Amino acid sequence: MTQVKAKVTLVGAGPGDPDLITLKGMKAIASADVILYDALVNECLLAEAPAHCTKIYVGKRAERLSTSQDYINQLMVDYASTHGHVVRLKGGDPFVFGRGGEELDFVRTFGIETAVVPGISSSVGLTALQEIPLTYRGIAESFWVITGSTSDGRISEDLFAAVNTNATVVVLMGFAKLKEIVKLYQDAGKGELPIALIQNGSLEKEKVVLGRIDSIIEAVEENKIGVPAIIVLGEVVAKHQQFEQVKKELLSTVAS
Repeated sequence: MTQVKAKVTLVGAGPGDPDLITLKGMKAIASADVILYDALVNECLLAEAPAHCTKIYVGKRAERLSTSQDYINQLMVDYASTHGHVVRLKGGDPFVFGRGGEELDFVRTFGIETAVVPGISSSVGLTALQEIPLTYRGIAESFWVITGSTSDGRISEDLFAAVNTNATVVVLMGFAKLKEIVKLYQDAGKGELPIALIQNGSLEKEKVVLGRIDSIIEAVEENKIGVPAIIVLGEVVAKHQQFEQVKKELLSTVAS
């Protein structure tokens, strides 16, 4: 019996649109013996795998039953040992809140070969698709990417620091904390700061809501925005081509 060559490759599938995965990512899928894929991965990518490839859903979604990280870690090792090349297919980029570093650390303890194929993070990909520049000369010199909440359910401490900068702030997995984030910015005197929410970005069912801190909750409720969605805060949001209309609507509301 031929001994398999154990290998695990972490592949970033991008923000949703299957055309946004890299060529190297597609090559990894095409050489996979097993694919462990996440909830936000576009499943049409699985069609590029070889006929013999075993495909296993290990998705994790907020507020739903999900596969434990420990179980996923063990699956990677077990399948690499018995089947060969395991592709761990993750939404966005494996190293941007994808727990890719933790997975690599675990796999390496077994002496298994590892590789990483970067993906387009929703933090930079979805903002770019909406033509919102994360940095802009004279407006924003940097951008922060922050998780909406910590593992114990609290709002991220980094947001308390970010609110005091002029940086663009992109919050991932933060929709459940939107009201807390809004209050944080209001308490900092930034009620007029532009903000955007992008739901199902890059997909046909994408929704985008623009506004200011003081008005965004109402706009989100009116447009029935939900998860998965990213939050973008900063003056650069006003560069979105539809923001002038938002300002007109807000002025009209104030005048009435």
